[in-house]
Amino acid sequence: MALNLEDVSRIAKLARLELSPAEAPVMLANLNEFFSIVEQMSAVDTSGVEPLYTPLSALQQVELRLRDDVVTEGNQREANQRSAPAVEDGLFLVPKVIE
Repeated sequence: MALNLEDVSRIAKLARLELSPAEAPVMLANLNEFFSIVEQMSAVDTSGVEPLYTPLSALQQVELRLRDDVVTEGNQREANQRSAPAVEDGLFLVPKVIE
C-alpha cells in the first residue's frame, strides 16, 4: 500500500496536524516505510502459532490467576446520588456547559 503526498496531507488534516511543504515528503517516506513493514508482517504464516496472553508465556509456563466473575456489591445508586443537586431517572443532571 503506497501512499502519495495527497494522502499524507489528508491524513495530516484528519489528525489536525500542520505539515510544512518540506515535512510532507519526509512524512510520506516514513509512512510508506511503516506500511511496508506491516505488509511484511502480514505475509508471515501464523496459522500454527498459539497467541500469547503475556510475553512471559513464550519463555516459561505462566499460570493465569483468574477469579470467578461474581457480583460482590449490590446496587447503591440511590445512596450514591443522595448528595447530588439534581437527579432524574437515575442519572445525574449537570448544567449545560457547551452551547
